[in-house]
Amino acid sequence: MFMYVFSIVLIVASNILYNVSQKSIPENANPFSALFMTYLVAILLTIVIFIFNKTDKSFFQSFKDLNWTSIVLGISIVGLEFGYLMAYRAGWKISLGSLVANIALAIMLIPIGMLFYNEGFDVNKIIGVTFCVIGLILINK
Repeated sequence: MFMYVFSIVLIVASNILYNVSQKSIPENANPFSALFMTYLVAILLTIVIFIFNKTDKSFFQSFKDLNWTSIVLGISIVGLEFGYLMAYRAGWKISLGSLVANIALAIMLIPIGMLFYNEGFDVNKIIGVTFCVIGLILINK
């Protein structure tokens, strides 16, 4: 139960820091310099955490279990980071840009969840999606 709640709290807290940081990147800063610094810090932090994460495999042995997904995740993260940075530079408000993107994302993930992960979709979820779509329309008017 702890991890169930903690994981969501961590996501929300990290997303707050993420969006405030993205919105605060100086307008004249090269977006790819900002991404480079972001990933450099992420790499260093990941290495430090890896050192303290006790497993039965060494650093290099742990890479044997990986597949194509880590490569695609890396590509998608760069797209995500660059997309948010450009959205904020294009004038999206911090309170709306993330909200619109996340609602649109949630709606787009519904058929993927149904088709590839056997997730259900009942009447309550249809009503919820309807309210989300109405919300998107109202927010963008």
